[in-house]
Amino acid sequence: MSIRKAGGDWEPMLLPIEPRYCKVCKQGLYRDKTMFRGGWSRCTVCDEFVHYSCLASGKFSFFKARPRVCKPCRAAQAAVAHQVDSAVAVGS
Repeated sequence: MSIRKAGGDWEPMLLPIEPRYCKVCKQGLYRDKTMFRGGWSRCTVCDEFVHYSCLASGKFSFFKARPRVCKPCRAAQAAVAHQVDSAVAVGS
């Protein structure tokens, strides 16, 4: 008796292929386009896949910020931080 027959019926493993698009630049995340340009990564804030070039820069422009955050999420974080700073300064 083989292991496969003991496991019962197997469902076909045909997963639908859904193209993914970068949230920032709206271009496709395909290996042929991004392989030599850094690839892609997932933003830790919005949990979306974005091109490596669409991630926010870190301390140096050629390094990316850790944890990985896309440019729109970084801008939103900066806006919230600026509002909190101005509210604290007004309240003092």
